[in-house]
Amino acid sequence: MATGDYDNTEGDVVVEHRTAQKVQQPRLYRVILHNDDYTTRDFVVDILQSVFRKDEQEAVQIMLLVHTRGQGVAGVYTREIAETKIHIVTLLSREEEFPLRLTMEPETPDPDKDEAAS
Repeated sequence: MATGDYDNTEGDVVVEHRTAQKVQQPRLYRVILHNDDYTTRDFVVDILQSVFRKDEQEAVQIMLLVHTRGQGVAGVYTREIAETKIHIVTLLSREEEFPLRLTMEPETPDPDKDEAAS
């Protein structure tokens, strides 16, 4: 019997059979800031605080990571939120005439987390 079908074989009692549905978490994406030779460190810290809601200490740490390693993760979000944040930062960067580049990539699943959920 399909989900939501009713079985009326027990007289006047109506029994509804339900199938448990597993809710799947949405896929997450990392928003990555890329280093360039023109965007100021202060601007990157400001963006991390205003758009990505980082406190000053974390924003400075991410900015230094971008500066020294060439890139750094600004945050992890659902696809729509990641795309929106990238769009906002790109607009703000262009207003200030900075070539700041952001990309997004799928968050890789944590194998330990998957085992714990099983």
